[in-house]
Amino acid sequence: MRFVECSYAAHASAILDIFNEAIVNSTALYDYQPRSSESMIAWFKAKESGGFPVLGLVDDSGELLGFASYSTFRAWPAYKYSVEHSVYLHNDHRGKGLGRMLMQRLIELAIEQEYHVMVGGIDVANAASIALHEKLGFEHAGTIKQVAFKFGRWLDLAFYQLILLTPAQPVDG
Repeated sequence: MRFVECSYAAHASAILDIFNEAIVNSTALYDYQPRSSESMIAWFKAKESGGFPVLGLVDDSGELLGFASYSTFRAWPAYKYSVEHSVYLHNDHRGKGLGRMLMQRLIELAIEQEYHVMVGGIDVANAASIALHEKLGFEHAGTIKQVAFKFGRWLDLAFYQLILLTPAQPVDG
């Protein structure tokens, strides 16, 4: 197993498959309909233009087992040191510690890029993701109750945050 920097050409199809499985079968994504292959063009462009990583974990044959990324937390300038992250695993590779590996490396990248806060929005029913975040030092920062409706029920979204010791010299503007 090894980490790779995901690219549109090499990984868009596998990432789309992971996204769409999560959309159809879970509350990991609050989407209703599977995404189109065209949606991946804009997704990768947004990551690239923001300088945000798309970190993949591949097996020895190059199959994408999972990926993690982050992007802008909120669009206003004063949030420039905060990012919202996500981590997704192929359904055949969950529960094997791969999410932890991806998250640990993603935290390292956020530190290298001098972000100060990482935020994860997690459906409160996703006990595995909550446990992973807590093991990595994330703290519960609040829950928005009944913020979404999917699978015939209201969903509560919990926010978890990790405060990093960067940047060394934060500035306004």
